Amino acid sequence: MNIELSNESGVSVNETDIVSVAEFAMHHMGLHEDCDLAISIVDESRMSELHEEWMDLKGPTDVLSFPMDELVPHSPDPGIVGDIVLCPQFAEAQAKNGLAAELHLLTIHGVLHCLGYDHAEPAQEKAMFDLQESILSKWQAR
Repeated sequence: MNIELSNESGVSVNETDIVSVAEFAMHHMGLHEDCDLAISIVDESRMSELHEEWMDLKGPTDVLSFPMDELVPHSPDPGIVGDIVLCPQFAEAQAKNGLAAELHLLTIHGVLHCLGYDHAEPAQEKAMFDLQESILSKWQAR
């Protein structure tokens, strides 16, 4: 797995753990070893710009995902999973177990979105949220 991370947020985060949880999620979802993922960590101002530009919604959010090669779980071929954008300032306000744990969960959430998961409907939300919690628990227990 090739994961590039850039932190432009001004917030100190454990970048190694964020890359680790992303890689774990990608492995868990059966992606090819040569898949690529980009993770950007941005401040609330930049996240607001992206949120409005791509989702037509004002204000910041915690995570945005931009799938690239339309990979799905257990894709046999390498490809670009996509881009995940995290906003630690926004995430911190909703964090129940601390910022680090919230960023780990949001990273998994972003990977799942890049693989076609959504939570628009209650059944989709339950499936996606159960899966992300399961992946997070397994990563924490490793």
